[in-house]
Amino acid sequence: MSKNDLHEKLTEKIIGCFYDVYNQLNYGFLEKVYENALKLELKTAGFKVESQKRIEVLYKGCVVGEYFADLVVNDLVIIEIKAAENLCDEHALQLLNYLRATNMEVGLLLNFGKKPQMARRVFTNSQKQGKLDQHE
Repeated sequence: MSKNDLHEKLTEKIIGCFYDVYNQLNYGFLEKVYENALKLELKTAGFKVESQKRIEVLYKGCVVGEYFADLVVNDLVIIEIKAAENLCDEHALQLLNYLRATNMEVGLLLNFGKKPQMARRVFTNSQKQGKLDQHE
């Protein structure tokens, strides 16, 4: 299995839920509205979903920051939600850094913009060795 296949079936189902929410709500709400709706849709589909999961960032064994992942599904996939005109490089880099700070290897960037957009990122734990101390 290639790294791109990691949790592929799970992410396909999550993306289906994303489009269900987008088709119902369309464009123009705040990110929190989409986060809450997607959480509801994912739970209805039978997934374990945590919202605003606190994740610590370690540097040389010390906590130097924290962030809150919009959604974490089945303890396997981080979802970062945007409601922007378009996705940009900074959004993708943000998601990659979130993956670097955890033991999770797959992330989805979901944009509820004028046109729905998504990006799937994989950052395997073997790639992370020596990059950051990892802690959830």
